[in-house]
Amino acid sequence: MPMNAMRTMTFMADDYSHRDPTQPSGRPRRRHGVVVIATLAGVAAALALGIWQLDRADQKKAMQRAIDERGREAALATAALPSAAEPPAPGLEHRRADLAGRWDVAHTVYLDNRVMDGHTGFYVVTPLKLAGRDEAILVQRGWAPRNAARREALPPVATPTGDVRIAGRLALSASRAYALGQDAQGGPIRQNVDLAAFQAETGLRLLPLVLLQTEPDAATGAAPGAGGVNGADGADGLRRHWPPPAVDVHKHYGYAFQWFALAALILGLYVWFQVLAPHRAGRAARADESADEQRHA
Repeated sequence: MPMNAMRTMTFMADDYSHRDPTQPSGRPRRRHGVVVIATLAGVAAALALGIWQLDRADQKKAMQRAIDERGREAALATAALPSAAEPPAPGLEHRRADLAGRWDVAHTVYLDNRVMDGHTGFYVVTPLKLAGRDEAILVQRGWAPRNAARREALPPVATPTGDVRIAGRLALSASRAYALGQDAQGGPIRQNVDLAAFQAETGLRLLPLVLLQTEPDAATGAAPGAGGVNGADGADGLRRHWPPPAVDVHKHYGYAFQWFALAALILGLYVWFQVLAPHRAGRAARADESADEQRHA
């Protein structure tokens, strides 16, 4: 709970606890004014933060609609992708792409500690040298299990040596996992891969995008996905059960409810300590006075 709200509620209770209920007209006006200002400030702040969370939820919903719309657009061909020297257009993220080229197997890397279907393994990332271009794009091909007995062993991944067509959706970077310190460069097993650093390491002209492969490889001239069914395990043995691109809207609704509830709590405490409790105490004091008068009559 925010500190200003806690101070407001404590101050309201303290203001009432130090008041003599038998002296309803002796309320310190200055202290009461401070309580009113603190209450209004707390309620206004909580309401503003709740409205801000609802606005964030609307923004996330608009983002989700944009992602869904991009996914329904026609798949981009190899020639439609920007060059390695151009910054990626924001509208390309989450777009589908149908690309042709050849795998650069020598520069395959394995991203460690990646989970799929409840199991830990590697994300296999291989550059695809694009057909008709002197550039390549990093492809996050799929997930492979790790050898628990020999953790340094690489999983077998069948990779065609000829021309292939692959289908997937575009991203601005490969999957990233939390890493302590700077990622070690070199070697096939890594925690993360950075496009700029990997380009300098390999000498490849990499596009500023990554393709998240969603279907098995297909020979050039065949439809992507011919090697598997509905994006499931194909001839390469990789799993591609990627979570759909989505944004979390519900947490913002939860935060908004908490802020609105806090505003109601502050207001309710003010009404109780500053209105109802003094009124009840005054009634009790007047009743006691009346009873004393009757006894002495």
